[in-house]
Amino acid sequence: MAEILSDQQVEDALGNLPEWSKNGNAIERTAQLAGFPQAIQVVNRVAEIAESENHHPDIDIRWRTVTFRLSTHSEGGITSKDVGMAAEIDGVLAGM
Repeated sequence: MAEILSDQQVEDALGNLPEWSKNGNAIERTAQLAGFPQAIQVVNRVAEIAESENHHPDIDIRWRTVTFRLSTHSEGGITSKDVGMAAEIDGVLAGM
């Protein structure tokens, strides 16, 4: 089981994830892609990573805008799993 991060630990982690912000018991990032097909490509790649790690973000797709929300539901808050997945999502987005 992953341990819930303290507010300070979350703040420190977000220092390395400037596109992410804390929202309640989750971290979020919204990205604008070139178009709907590219947004779906990003979502598909993130889905592959999430499935391999058994850690799945909430994803909202609105045409070319994609919002990712991460929280470890089984623990009831933000854990290192969320921080790690956020970094992986940043990598996918950077590759686009």
